[in-house]
This record gives sequence, C-alpha cells and structure tokens, in this order.
Amino acid sequence: MDRNQINRQLSRFGNFLLQQQMVAPGKEKFFVSWVRGYLNQEAFFKGRSWQEKLPQYIALLSKRQNIKPWQLTQAEQAVRLYFNNFHVVQKKSIENITPGQGRVVQNLVDRGQALADLKEWLRIKHYAYKTEQSYLNWCKRFFSYCDECQGADNIGQIMVNPELIRDFLSQLASRHKVAKSTQNQAFSALLFLCRNVLHIELKEMEKNLRSKPGKKLPVVLSPEEVKQLLSHLSGTMGLILRLIYSSGMRLSECARLRVKDLDFEQGLIFVRSGKGDKDRSTILAQSIQGELQTHLAKVKTLHKKDIAEGFGKVYMPGALNKKYPSACQEIGWQYVFPSARLSVDPRSKKTRRHHISDAAIQKAMKKAVQKTGIIKPASVHTLRHSFATHLLLNGVDIRQIQDYLGHKSVETTMIYTHVVKNMRNPAISPLDMLEQMTSG
Repeated sequence: MDRNQINRQLSRFGNFLLQQQMVAPGKEKFFVSWVRGYLNQEAFFKGRSWQEKLPQYIALLSKRQNIKPWQLTQAEQAVRLYFNNFHVVQKKSIENITPGQGRVVQNLVDRGQALADLKEWLRIKHYAYKTEQSYLNWCKRFFSYCDECQGADNIGQIMVNPELIRDFLSQLASRHKVAKSTQNQAFSALLFLCRNVLHIELKEMEKNLRSKPGKKLPVVLSPEEVKQLLSHLSGTMGLILRLIYSSGMRLSECARLRVKDLDFEQGLIFVRSGKGDKDRSTILAQSIQGELQTHLAKVKTLHKKDIAEGFGKVYMPGALNKKYPSACQEIGWQYVFPSARLSVDPRSKKTRRHHISDAAIQKAMKKAVQKTGIIKPASVHTLRHSFATHLLLNGVDIRQIQDYLGHKSVETTMIYTHVVKNMRNPAISPLDMLEQMTSG
C-alpha cells in the first residue's frame, strides 16, 4: 500500500476502535500511531506473518529511551487489535443481499481463532473465570449448531449470521426446554462474541431475543428450620454455612474470603469484588467469632507448612502481584477457607493452595437438608434469602439490608417484603372462618 492508502486504512481503523468501544474517545490516535509505526517498519522485519514480526517491532521500540513499559504494552495491543479484529473484518466480512429479505450480514469464521479471540477479549474486560468458561461453552455449542445447519464437519470455517443466532436460541427454548435465565445467558455469550470478535450488528435483535423472566418468590427457611439445619452441621462446613446465614454473603463470596477481610473488633466482614465488582461490608456475628478465631489458627499453621515446602503463594487479583511481590505470602491475603490440597491455577499454571470449592459447600448443605427432613428445595443461597427475611422480621431497615446484601437497587431487596408479609400476618382462610362459625 502507498502512503495515501495507509492513511485511509488507519483512519478507518481509528473509527472502528471508537465504534466498537475498544478504546476511550481521544485514545484512538495513539493506537493508530503505533500501527502506523509498525506498518512503516514492517518491511525491515524478518518473518512471514505479523505475529512473527510483532516481537521485533516491540524490541525496536524498547530501545528508545523515551518509551515506557506501559507504552510497549499499548503498542502491542494496538497491532493485535489491527490484525486480529479490524483487518480480519476488512478481509472476511461480506454482505449478501437476499431479495425480499433485506440485508443479512454474514461472517466467514475460523472456529479456533474466534474462540481464542473470545477468550482474549473476556480477559481484557476482566470477566470472571466461570463466566469465561460459560461463554466459551455456549459459543462452542453455537458453532456446532452452525455445522448442523450448513452440513459441515467440525473442522475449518463456518458462516455466521444473525438468523442463525435467532434459530439457535429458539431451539434452546423449544427443543431443550431451557429456563429463561439460561436462554438469556446463552444470548449474552453470543452477543459478546458478535460485538467483540465477529463484529456483527444485531440491532433490534438485541432487544427482541431476550426472554423476560417472571418475578419469583425466593425459598426461605423459618428460624426454627434454620436452627434444625445448622444442628446437623459441624466442622469447617458447619462454620461456613453459619457464616453465610449470619452475614448474607453469597456462596462464592464466602469461599473467596481473605483473612484480612475479617474485622473482629468492629464485627464486620468486608466483601471484596463481589457481584458487579463492588465492595461492601456486612455483619460478623459475635456468636461465631470464637470458632472462627480457632479456625484461623489452623489456617496459619497450614500456611507455615506450605511455605516450608516451597509453596504458600496465594492468587492475587489484578496486578497486585507485581505491585506487592511479597504480599502473596502474607497471612492476611490467605483464604479463610483454603482447599485441603494444592492445585494448578487454570490460567497461570502455577501450583497454589486455592480456596475451598463451591461444590463441596453445596454438597454439605444438601446432606444437612436431607438429614433435617426439610421438603423445601433449599440450597446454600437459601440461607442468604433467610438472612434478609429474618432481619426484616426483626424490624431492620430495608435500606440497611440492601447494603448488607450488596443489591444495586432497593427494588431487588423489596422482594423479601412479600415473603415477610405472608409470614408475619397470614390471612385467615374463608374455610377456617366457616369452621369457626360452625363450632361457635
């Protein structure tokens, strides 16, 4: 390409970054500048592909004294965005105009590359690991569905268009009978894929394809049922479930609790990066503090043992591992409920002691429910619902409960007022009135 062609291409690249909301307004010029520098120097680099030439470009930039490390990262990201996203769209996106059907945008998609790009974008946007796995699984199922529709094998490229997405979601509801929330989760995964990887605009389909779930009352245990349930629990699992009931934490929040987040003096638990990446504080019950202190003493002993054996480094969120290199071995950063065994981190591939698994807590809860003989479909999350409902029964302000639960809107917390209304002042059935009149 000559200089004018490069300028036009880079101008479209800058607009592309803004349209896809990949960079903040005003920042696109820096990304364009890095790509311009790469394209101007590309002929001097050895290698057949841009992936082979990119390290040489970064090495060339690193020799300049005025280039900082964060700028090298930005330069590498700019080149990857240009080739992995913008350049791919320019080459592979085609538009088929079908008579009588209007315009249908289709993309020729390489399955393996699309999944790799999806994983990269999920990590760039700091999605949770479980969300990452869920989105990847839905996209794999969608690609398999595309293969069935097109009569293709599971290797190579496939054609993707919005109509296939509509049909896939429809068959989830009609054939597989999935719940509305499950269908919405699948749509969220495909919407993320379309916006960030395939660059397909769904437009009105974004509003029309979401199922609107009805409002359901939560399952709530009575105080007596909770007392019976907890009486069948002991040890670490009993401590965990009592902590969840006494604080209203979610299962994942309790499992990921760090030692430093327990404030015994103020009687508070600090939940870090909860749902929606929000921090909050909630109640640390006095009746549980003694048992919790004894448990933490065992955690400290286990941590010392790990350090003696060459381990003891816990996972640190974000870039804290680089900012505070030695903090990962401090007792304050250790999990309150560590796993019984060491395991390999699925992302970093490092051997660490992770926190206790969610499945183990759920299994303990299920056994306790069976022993108690409770017929209600009670799960660990039921203890969180019971926490909120029992506070309302005791006259705690709903705004305060909203803060404890970490709800964004008080309307979400209001659902418990319907449960309390039924528990506090149940109406007398007309049949019972007739019986009373007859007996009287």
